[in-house]
Amino acid sequence: MKKEKKPDQVVYNTEKERYEAHLMPYATDLAAPVITNTDSIAWKNRNINKINRHIQAKYNELKAAYDKMMQEYEYNNLVYNASFNFEPVVGENYHLYKRENETTFLSIISPDECNFNHVGSFYLDADGIWHKL
Repeated sequence: MKKEKKPDQVVYNTEKERYEAHLMPYATDLAAPVITNTDSIAWKNRNINKINRHIQAKYNELKAAYDKMMQEYEYNNLVYNASFNFEPVVGENYHLYKRENETTFLSIISPDECNFNHVGSFYLDADGIWHKL
């Protein structure tokens, strides 16, 4: 018994003896809708630009926070390395001065009450961190 050959437009697997049109990644019938490639380049470029802006904004936020933290570190390092003969009270303002020999000292005397070389005024918070005023 000879098997009848199917027409060319019919997708039939002779080895498995079944129709496989539904498995094909392309149109197999003249009445099938036209398959067109979608332009994904514009979508990719839009999203790449959006992500780049988002990451740049996040980077700028982190850099600003890092710069602020480093500035606080420098201020605290400056004040804690200064000489003072008292125990600073939390919540009070103190003034940092520089001597002629370039050493620094902390004082409760404000700059308008003396003529020392004023470096800056600082506030001591409850965590022991000095904040520049």
